[in-house]
Amino acid sequence: QVQLVESGGGLVQAGGSLNLSCAASGRTLSNYGMGWFRQAPGKEREFVAGINWAGTITADSVEGRFTISRDNAKNSVFLQMNSLNAEDTAVYYCAATMSNIQSIRAVEYWGQGTQVTVSS
Repeated sequence: QVQLVESGGGLVQAGGSLNLSCAASGRTLSNYGMGWFRQAPGKEREFVAGINWAGTITADSVEGRFTISRDNAKNSVFLQMNSLNAEDTAVYYCAATMSNIQSIRAVEYWGQGTQVTVSS
C-alpha cells in the first residue's frame, strides 16, 4: 500500500518561504509523475506543480515563485515556495500518477495534506 506523507507546512508572513516535503512508502515511485495540488477554503483543488520524466511544470499562479524537485533515492518530492502571499494559503497535497500529473482525476495516490497559512 502506497502512502504519501507531507511535511513542512505552517504559518509564514507574506513574502516568506516554506519548503514542503513528501515522502512515499510502500513502493518505489521513480517511474511516477509526482506533484502538488492545493485547496483553499471554499475553492476546488487545483494543480500547483508537477515533475516527471519530461521535466517540470508549474501553474501560472506560482510560476517563478515555486520550484518542484524530487529525489528518487529518497522516494521524495519537494516544493520550494518563495515570495508567498495570502492567496497561497491552502492545504497542500502531494500526488502521484503514471498518467497526467496535472489532472486531478488521473492522480492515483494522495497524501493527507499539509496546511500552509500566509499572514498578510
